[in-house]
Amino acid sequence: MKEDGAPLVPARTRDRVRSAGQASSQAARSTGRAISSGYRRLSARIHRATHAHGAGESGLAKVIELQALHAAGDALVALGLAGTLFFNVPVGEARPKVALYLVITMAPFALVAPLLGPLLDRVRHGRRYALAATMLIRAFLCWVMADAVDGGGLALYPAAFGTLVASKAHAVTRATVVPRLLPPDITLVRANARVSMAGTLSSLLAAALGAILITIGPEWALRAGFCVFVVGMVLALRLPSRVDSTEGEAKPRRGRRAEDRSRAVNGSSVLMGMRANAALRGFSGFLILYLAFLLRAQPIGALPTATMYALVAGAAAIGSFAGTVMGSMVRARAPEPIIVSLLALQALATVASIFWYGAVSVVALSFMTGFAQQLAKLCLDAIIQRDVADSVRTSVFARTETLLQLAWVVGGILGIALPGSGEIGLSVGGVGLVLAFVLVIRTIVLARRLHAISNS
Repeated sequence: MKEDGAPLVPARTRDRVRSAGQASSQAARSTGRAISSGYRRLSARIHRATHAHGAGESGLAKVIELQALHAAGDALVALGLAGTLFFNVPVGEARPKVALYLVITMAPFALVAPLLGPLLDRVRHGRRYALAATMLIRAFLCWVMADAVDGGGLALYPAAFGTLVASKAHAVTRATVVPRLLPPDITLVRANARVSMAGTLSSLLAAALGAILITIGPEWALRAGFCVFVVGMVLALRLPSRVDSTEGEAKPRRGRRAEDRSRAVNGSSVLMGMRANAALRGFSGFLILYLAFLLRAQPIGALPTATMYALVAGAAAIGSFAGTVMGSMVRARAPEPIIVSLLALQALATVASIFWYGAVSVVALSFMTGFAQQLAKLCLDAIIQRDVADSVRTSVFARTETLLQLAWVVGGILGIALPGSGEIGLSVGGVGLVLAFVLVIRTIVLARRLHAISNS
């Protein structure tokens, strides 16, 4: 014992404590270096991926990164507001609830097309600020929704609606930016695919993060969305200045905007692409909701209903991702033949699934549906970006998004209304796709005749 009464710690014990502390400090430093090194490697790989093929020099890389934040934020919002839609109620009660949900989803598009589209056309010299504004609005509304979820209140519903509207406004505005930042060696289809792929991957990562956060509380996913949208606002303001440039654009005369929009939509390539995409999107909505109810009433094979529907939904998601990957590999500069081929393949796959109805054919059809609608939409975006004048391009994009959403809703309502028989439902879908293919071919033939007459 020491003279003051304090116990004397043996030297060996002090050495052990000191060694343990040094080992812990060294392990912490090693872990920190490993995390830092991994982060640098991941950042370098992301930087190489987004800046490849001249995207860094042209500024397209910043649009790709902005889309990644946009999709991640939307995924976090969706998770924060997630709730079972119909699997926890009887089928009879679920049908009107799902139909009501489909009608509600049309509301944001009803505002984007007639109101926001022309407004965004007028601010084409301020696209960066328009994109930043949509991010800022969603950040604010995310915080409002988080407080409403945490403490209750009616603010949740108008805030959720405003978030949907701002999200659609961001999407149509971003689509008008891509042509101005297109590298010389990349087609519009490939550029759109790279932007879309970034959104898909980031939404998957955000979904994983959100799944962890909602175990603590759904409001935390919304607060994470707030942070993502704030970063997105800053990135939108840092887009290249030529995004706002009107150099080379003809200023539309007053009173001619409606005529220009109508002429753009009725152009042969745009009209063909819109009709084909509406058919594919409508069949997608039909198939998803039809199978959701069909599999509950008439399971296919020996698989449980939940497992089978998970396979169907997973196949559609994988098909959509495959369509994005294929779009990033397409080198052809004429997207029209791709759209026509996809519609024909979708019709053939649907007709084939009628004769070979079963688990394998349904999963394969779901994959084809996701693949076709995604790649066809990338091609349609490229046609609008190529053929539509910049002064009305945002409005045309808004009209296109509204048409495709309406087609999905109509297809979904038809899927809800049809009786539960696999062969009957797929027969109706197959007939619709065949008629759409005939209409698209007729559009192409008439356009060629008019072109020949005008040149004669």
